[in-house]
Amino acid sequence: MRSVVRWVLALAMLFAGVSHLTFARKDFQAQVPDALVENGPLDRDAVVVASGVVEAAFGVALLALPRERRRIGAALAAFFVAIFPGNIDQWRKGRSAFGLDTDRKRLVRLFFQPGLVAAAWWSTR
Repeated sequence: MRSVVRWVLALAMLFAGVSHLTFARKDFQAQVPDALVENGPLDRDAVVVASGVVEAAFGVALLALPRERRRIGAALAAFFVAIFPGNIDQWRKGRSAFGLDTDRKRLVRLFFQPGLVAAAWWSTR
């Protein structure tokens, strides 16, 4: 079962990474916290592109580097924690993206992030 979850995570990360760089770029910009881009050198698109590259790399690494599985899993879990403020900001600011077009949907989504953290950690142990 751990292998199945790890493969699902890897494929999901690859898909998310590619979608950051292509068709869902605008939607991902809705998740970039204002505090990250206000008065700084980065803009929303730069953050989306960088995080897309990182997510695709996580997907590849989960599949291609079995000896580093534990480290990759720990790093992916930390990544999921690091991007959580973007999800909170999207909910707080009422930004619609990915079909999350109500406050309730955006709030419910927040409760899935701990599951991603747990899946990244558990599936790579």
